[in-house]
Amino acid sequence: MLTKPMTIGQLSRRTGVPIKALREYEQLGLIYTLGRSESNYRLFDEEALWCVQVIRTMRSLGLTLKEIQDLTALYLERPGEPIGPHFGEKLEAALTRIEARITDLQALQQRIRDFQCAHAAELAGETELDLLASDPRQTVAKFSS
Repeated sequence: MLTKPMTIGQLSRRTGVPIKALREYEQLGLIYTLGRSESNYRLFDEEALWCVQVIRTMRSLGLTLKEIQDLTALYLERPGEPIGPHFGEKLEAALTRIEARITDLQALQQRIRDFQCAHAAELAGETELDLLASDPRQTVAKFSS
């Protein structure tokens, strides 16, 4: 079933993907236009809609646009070859990135807890919180006056 071409704004509304992101997808070769309208709007078809939905799914699994671009190129260059093993490798890379991010966030969480413990009185309003007390610029200013 052939449907009426969509403008980039219509594609954005149908997919929930910002126009700026759709333009980036087009520049990366992840989606293609049918050309332009008489008003010079980019025109897209249902295939672009499907591609954007696949991109959203892959992004929701942690893949980068570069990884999606690589998978797309592989799919187009080697028709009939199973893409699953390559997709699995990209998912493992995404897991590695996520685990590193979790480690970083846990370290940040601990720094916040340590700060809260060290400054409990100040945070409770019992004493004044002076974050500038250890500012080396304050020490330099004292020596230069």
